Amino acid sequence: MKKVALITGANKGLGFQTAKELGQKGIKVLIGARNEERGNNAVSELKNEGIDAEFVQLDVSDTASIKNAVDTIESKHGHLDILVNNAGMIHPNESWEQNSVNSLTQDVLRATFETNFFGLVDLTQQLVPLIKKSEQGNIVNVSSVLGSLAEATNPESDYYAVKPFSYNASKAAVNSYTIHLATALKEDNIKVNSAHPGWVQTDLGTEHAPLTVEEGARTIVDLALDTTDKTSHFEHLGQPIAW
Repeated sequence: MKKVALITGANKGLGFQTAKELGQKGIKVLIGARNEERGNNAVSELKNEGIDAEFVQLDVSDTASIKNAVDTIESKHGHLDILVNNAGMIHPNESWEQNSVNSLTQDVLRATFETNFFGLVDLTQQLVPLIKKSEQGNIVNVSSVLGSLAEATNPESDYYAVKPFSYNASKAAVNSYTIHLATALKEDNIKVNSAHPGWVQTDLGTEHAPLTVEEGARTIVDLALDTTDKTSHFEHLGQPIAW
């Protein structure tokens, strides 16, 4: 049975690169994207490279969209082997340069968590029954070192001063979900891990980032393809990051 992977936010950037590399391994890749035109353009580009790709309309901030996507995957494929929760955002009212904890509004906080956390949990919960049908399931939550409480409280860390509150808090919540879900699924041969891709040249990371999308996708792809007992890990290029 051919392996099937769903990658959210896969029409560009890290999601697209992850889909491309998984597809090059012979895995059928489902391109989760909000925008149908952009999603189908990504599928066409992948198909032109000989990759088995399919568009799935998916807005992780919309419960109805999530349910429709899960129903589509179940009816067409009947199982899921790999889930890469890549979709994420930093709110335009936050910036990497300022500590926003005393200035952000509840709307900013809720909007950030809706995409980065609540939608991720909702989608994953609904897909777990399909992942349980895999011989080995892999769930990769694309997090960030900015979600590390250890780094956030270490004045010697390069990331100590980077404090957009809602973004960082949402990624810390994702890490907590990784730990809890990994424990819940430990008897089901489903591995759950958090990936820090690094500071990557994407719309989110900006052109000032030092890593290419190929370099950034490496950690995500490695965890998605991992066949060991590795679970409840938070890492970058195979190196652990303190929670």
